Amino acid sequence: MGRLTARLLLERGVPKSDRLGRVRSLDLSGMELLSEHLDPKLLCRLTKLQELDLSNNQLETLPANLGLSHLRILHCSNNQLGDVTVLRQFLKLEELSLEGNPFLTINDNLKVSFLLPKLRKINGKDASSTCSQVEILNQELTIRVTAHWEKFMAALGPEEKAEKVQADFVKSAIRHVHYGPESLSEFTQWRVQMISEELAASHGTRVLSWSCLPVAAAGNQEVSMSPGVPPAQARLAAVKRLGDVPLRLSSTKRMCTSLPAQVEGSPAGLSDSQPALQMEPLHFLQCHSRNNSPQDLKTQLWACAFEPAWEEGCSEATSQTVATCGGEAVCVIDCQTGIVLHKYKAPGEEFFSVAWTALTVVTQAGHKKRWSILAAAGLRGQVRLLHVRAGFCCGVIRAHKKAIATLCFSPNHETHLFTASYDKRIILWDIGVPNHDYEFQASQLLTLDSTSIPLRLCPVASCPDAHLLAGCEGGCCCWDVRLDQPQKRRGCEVEFVFSEGSAPARRVDGLAFVNEDVIASKGNSPGTICLWSWSQTWLHRGSQSLVAVVVLARLQWSPTELAYFSLSTCPDQGIVLCGDEEGSVWVYDVRHLLTQLSPPPAPPQAPTQILKWPQPGADGQPVTKTMVNMVVANTAFTYLAALTDSNIVAIWRRC
Repeated sequence: MGRLTARLLLERGVPKSDRLGRVRSLDLSGMELLSEHLDPKLLCRLTKLQELDLSNNQLETLPANLGLSHLRILHCSNNQLGDVTVLRQFLKLEELSLEGNPFLTINDNLKVSFLLPKLRKINGKDASSTCSQVEILNQELTIRVTAHWEKFMAALGPEEKAEKVQADFVKSAIRHVHYGPESLSEFTQWRVQMISEELAASHGTRVLSWSCLPVAAAGNQEVSMSPGVPPAQARLAAVKRLGDVPLRLSSTKRMCTSLPAQVEGSPAGLSDSQPALQMEPLHFLQCHSRNNSPQDLKTQLWACAFEPAWEEGCSEATSQTVATCGGEAVCVIDCQTGIVLHKYKAPGEEFFSVAWTALTVVTQAGHKKRWSILAAAGLRGQVRLLHVRAGFCCGVIRAHKKAIATLCFSPNHETHLFTASYDKRIILWDIGVPNHDYEFQASQLLTLDSTSIPLRLCPVASCPDAHLLAGCEGGCCCWDVRLDQPQKRRGCEVEFVFSEGSAPARRVDGLAFVNEDVIASKGNSPGTICLWSWSQTWLHRGSQSLVAVVVLARLQWSPTELAYFSLSTCPDQGIVLCGDEEGSVWVYDVRHLLTQLSPPPAPPQAPTQILKWPQPGADGQPVTKTMVNMVVANTAFTYLAALTDSNIVAIWRRC
């Protein structure tokens, strides 16, 4: 496609006219346009243009001086756009489409919500939710930058020059002021720079006040804090969902919003060997409800996983972004703010499992970008690969004919994905990296047969390329997953038993490594969690296919006969976590047990702490107890996410 001409614009414009100044709608989609084809001198003659369609082209940017002052609707989907700040020239814009631009992320949606005060729709959806997120972030960043200004100025000497002070302050604010999830850092740093520049220019007397919506209309609104209410209690009262109003719980099953959650330290029955961890309830969200209904307390939440911190060379990096799945939706939540960053729906699906990986993608221009990919699977036997920051599904793998119970990525190979199904098979896939059309081409590497349904997958921490553990309905099994072996379909190599002479036929529904050697498993014996050594167990294996594990310790847990409460671990902190049928979160600090070589003591070790779900109702009446199906923590153990059987995602923060 060559340069645009006035004749071409008149041919594709509506209404038909012989003057560009009369055209109100213009369709330039699918013309293979490049950025240099958009001539501002020509396009600025469209003085009455209200709608412009530039979708399905090859645009990397838009000219900054198009002069379309009356433009209300702009379609730019399926291009190569990498920056949205140029859109600030369209101050009357009400509807904007940016889907299919692989280099744009949720940060860019927030930027356009800030820059375009009249924007009502983004990508065909109501923009009020995004706008309210911007409002929350903007207010908090303004407070923090202002506080940093006061601290910065107090440390200066009287001889400092004003120009240097302003420049140094902006640099200092960008370096030190942080808020919100890492996935929004591009937007928050952009706003920090803007706020600090204005504050410095006004010598601390004025900060830009901006709001695209009244605070009361915020999509993730907190319940108002009453005077005299302690902060922890107020946070608990902040019951939130994806809609605009606070969650109202029915009389038959509800969550207390008047009392803070009980945090048990070391009363009778709890371990005195480790100090209690101070945790506070932060957010309670109902973001998986069908049709955003506050009455939906039945949607089952099945799994959650924190996004790993992908920063290379930063051993202390941690994430505060958690993915949750249940019903037909997958949600990505920022734990600090309680904002639902992204929600993906697949009508007719019921998601059972999620797993994260990060891929290095080479763009058409030859640039390398790091993509966070979330795999989600469930009832239909399909794996959906979600590009979280861009907010779209970029691949579907038809992995099994029956439902997928769980999945996990290899810790050593970012494209290797294990899927475990109700067809009693585990398949290892290489999902590959997206091509230039941002599509995946997955290939099957191995098929592992099981004698029962696999429930939990766990690559062996010390040799993830050689062995895979699985907790199954029939016990704990191990497979050889080395790819240099000729057989591409393999049976179970070893079955583990948890006491000498016993059969391996008892369900194992919890399985996770606490460190490179020690495994935590649950389900093999009621009321306990078992810690056992992989290396010592494997050393005694010989050629046996049935091997007794070497138990290091047993942890006291709920005596319930109910199953499928998934345990998790925080290896960097030596923590084991598990929910129960009473709505409690059992926390174990097991660092003192990890090097234990002697036989375990007779009684199981008590938990370090039990976090209690609130039990009394707001009116003093007891409520139906909720079950905590799954609980996970980020690597630094600063945030916990717990899923309940009453469609609530609970976020806790370490004090």
